[in-house]
Amino acid sequence: MNAFPASDLAYVIRLEEILWGALLLAITIAVHGIGMLTTLRVSSALKARVGKARLPGAGLAIIVLAAWIIVVFNLIEVGMWATFFTLKGAQPNIFSAFYNALLNYTTLQAGYLPVRWRLLEGMLGMAGLITFAWSTGILVSLAHDLMHQAIEADRAAQSRSAVSEPVDSRNQ
Repeated sequence: MNAFPASDLAYVIRLEEILWGALLLAITIAVHGIGMLTTLRVSSALKARVGKARLPGAGLAIIVLAAWIIVVFNLIEVGMWATFFTLKGAQPNIFSAFYNALLNYTTLQAGYLPVRWRLLEGMLGMAGLITFAWSTGILVSLAHDLMHQAIEADRAAQSRSAVSEPVDSRNQ
């Protein structure tokens, strides 16, 4: 008795599958790069405005907005893969394709594509891992910068208050 399903024995990685996967992965990374630049530009512009106003909670709001921008770009990337799967007939409709691609992008699911496109499930998972790592790096960088700004602002405020306090010469 054979331990492998018949579909596994019949599966052969095809050059077409590798080329499509490489192209989709490259497009995903390019779109994500645009998303990360957009995130940094929007965050930088907001930091410049907020830095002057010193609004409480503004730093956290900037990080939340950055995370939303990143999520939108990740969903666009998943949509590209889902569109490909639908156009190639690997999924019955765009809604199923999007759901399954999103699960695979987050590395939660595999095994939904026809055997002839099986390699793309792993490549989609790799795309998700790469983009999530990149996104995490951007968010950590933004959080670090905002925390550094907050610490510097606190130090400056403490310095100003120490200078403006009257010195009682009798206690010296």
